[in-house]
This record gives sequence, structure tokens and C-alpha cells, in this order.
Amino acid sequence: MKKLRLALLAGGKSGEREVSLKGAEEVARALDPQKYKVTRYDPATDLAKLATEADSLDVAFILLHGPFGEDGTVQGFLDLLGLPYQGSGVLGSAIAMDKNLAKVLYRNAGLKVPKWYMAAKEDIESPGKILGKLGLPLVIKPASQGSSLGMTIARSEDDIAEGLKKAFTIDRQVMAEEFIKGREITGGVIGNDELTALPLVEIIPGDQYEFFDYEAKYQPGASQEICPADLEEPITIRARNYALTAHRALQLRGYSRTDMMVSNDDIYVLETNTIPGMTPTSLLPQGAAAAGLDFSALLDRLIELALE
Repeated sequence: MKKLRLALLAGGKSGEREVSLKGAEEVARALDPQKYKVTRYDPATDLAKLATEADSLDVAFILLHGPFGEDGTVQGFLDLLGLPYQGSGVLGSAIAMDKNLAKVLYRNAGLKVPKWYMAAKEDIESPGKILGKLGLPLVIKPASQGSSLGMTIARSEDDIAEGLKKAFTIDRQVMAEEFIKGREITGGVIGNDELTALPLVEIIPGDQYEFFDYEAKYQPGASQEICPADLEEPITIRARNYALTAHRALQLRGYSRTDMMVSNDDIYVLETNTIPGMTPTSLLPQGAAAAGLDFSALLDRLIELALE
């Protein structure tokens, strides 16, 4: 059997560079060497090399998170090279990365979302306007970053100002969002035309973490993850359908993972990841494993979908 010549793209320029590189190590280890000839490329340094060698490649696997990787930029570059890749294209990637626009589309699709307000730098000096709209506590986050980078929970007017300062240092658009108290879950979706909703995962950050922040996500043992999530069946069915609806609303393909909060009988959609974490213990691979797809089989499936 002829091996597929696969370009593994990892690293990049975002604040999630190290997460990307660690994930790439796991992916490279799990790809069957009998099926794939893997060449690594770091978009921070290797774009010219990739362009030169594109004709000798069959498919790309993008393992980049955040700006310049998950936002449609690399996807557009690969489209120009004529090189297929797993996951969403330029439009879906860009929409999902823009938390404000994604919320508009979720709401238009009938999904419940926390109330939100797009902040301006002037709000740092006058945070009372945000306080009046959303109350306390509230969440402040950069609108185009991943892994909870720059995200804070404000419990006072002073906290709002400090949170805005922090978020505006890493993004020109900053969102203030209603704080939803409840259980955090995430739902994966796999497929192009025919979609499959994976078993849900519940995320329980350790007691020392106020929310599922960067350290709680990536520090081994910092959070507890339960898969399948122990929810009542009607909530489980509705949440899996929400993940499917979010995937379609954002014009995604291949796969995605949508984060949600369950509060009493309500489910709120927070955001959708178009390139979820990719290690055997990451959230989407946990859901895939619960559905009978081990890590290597999941990678095979994503590459098949890229080549369809």
C-alpha cells in the first residue's frame, strides 16, 4: 500500500504555540508509519518550504491553535496550494474564531447563549456601563483567542477595569459576558455531510481554579474530566443536538468541539473549537474513544474526511 505523504503543521505564532507542539508529538506518535510518511512544518518558519514542497504532498494535518492557524489564515494558504486538510475551511474557521459573530449565529440558530457586550477601551475608565448591562459576576475575554488566554472573572467594578486592561493587551476586540453558574460540558462532532455527535465530556476544574483556565486545561491532574458526562438523558440528548446545531450554524466541516454550560434545565453555548486539542487524553479524543474510536483510528478518520 502506498503511503500518504502527510504534512503535519504545528507550532505557529500564537500564544498556544507550546500546546500545539506537544499535541503534534502525540499525533506523530499515533499515526501509523505503515500508512503515512509524515513531514513536520512550523508555520512560524516553514511556510516557504511548505509551498515549495506542496506538489510532493497528499494531505495536511493542521495542529495549530488560536490566531494564524485556527482562524482561516493557514486554511486559505493550503487552499491556494491545492493541499487538502482536516477540519473547517476559511469561512468556518474565521467565524468560529470570532466569538462575537459566532454568538450571533448561535442565537439565530435557536441556541441559548449568555448575554454579552463588546467592550471598548473607554470602558476601562468607566466600567459602570458594562456593570449596568450584565451585573456581577461577569466574564471578560479576548474575542479571538483560545485556551482561555486573557480571560478573567470580574466580581467588582475594579475587577472589570483590570480584566479589560488584560484582555486588550492581547486582542483588539474584547467581550464582556454574563457569568453562568453550572456544570461545564463539551460535545464533539465528526463528519462532513453526515455528522455524528460524540459522547459528552464534563469538565470539573480543581478547587484552586476559579474556572477552566489555561493552567487548569493543560496542567496534568489539574481538572477532572468525566466521559461520558453523567447527565440526565434529556439534557444529554439536547446538548449533543446543540453541538450539531452549532457546528452547522458556523459552516464547519470535518470535526469540532462545542463548549457549553448546563444550569438547571438550561444549556448555554459558550464557543466552538475548530481544531480541538489532539492528544489521547484531550477532550474530543476522549469523546471519540467513548464512541469506539481510539486515537489512531480518530486520526485516520479525520484524514479520510480531509480527502473526501
